[in-house]
Amino acid sequence: MKHAVVLLSGGIDSATTLAIAVAQGYECFALSFDYEQRHQLELEAARRVAASLGAAEHRVIKIDKRVFCGSALTDDVDVPKHRLPEEISAGIPVTYVPARNMVFLAHAVAWAESVDAGHIFLGVNAIDYSGYPDCRPEFIATFETLANLGTKAGVEGRRFQIHAPLIKMTKGEIIRRALELHVDLALTRSCYDPAADGRACGECDSCQLRLKGFREAGVADPIEYVQSAART
Repeated sequence: MKHAVVLLSGGIDSATTLAIAVAQGYECFALSFDYEQRHQLELEAARRVAASLGAAEHRVIKIDKRVFCGSALTDDVDVPKHRLPEEISAGIPVTYVPARNMVFLAHAVAWAESVDAGHIFLGVNAIDYSGYPDCRPEFIATFETLANLGTKAGVEGRRFQIHAPLIKMTKGEIIRRALELHVDLALTRSCYDPAADGRACGECDSCQLRLKGFREAGVADPIEYVQSAART
């Protein structure tokens, strides 16, 4: 069986990506990260998703959040709320975490080389997203080249492939694909600033993009929101 390391945040995109990898016949090793992010609830969601989709193993790696300074997801900085779609897609917001996907992919490559997995999957998206530079196709392609230049496996010809199957899909298309693959979206969490009881705020960029996707897909979001109006 082919082996793959799958980056798993606990949100819709990464859950769908894991389901795609499983459907393609990979034995999947799911990898999540605890960097004391504001939205810690995503880690429990990742555990539930990994179990529900049959990951062979799920690891949560601890990273000192002091390497990720200045982000609204790690520091005492307000998470943007109530932004219009054109505002979400313009520029790089304060929820950007410095070099996060670069750091995560480096860990994924290390684990992949350790378990003889030639494939790495991640759920980045460059259509309905918040403008993060490490979600673009050119970043993924360049990192794949780097992984093959800087590892024993790569220089010996056991090349890594980095798969980003959602990168050109809208959020609505991603949700429809998730439903086709029987992903339980009630297990996922996307909110950047959840309430103490775990409900999503319905107002941050991530909630807005998630809700937009469900509207486009023509189905109801199964999770709870603080603002009931967020469902409409």
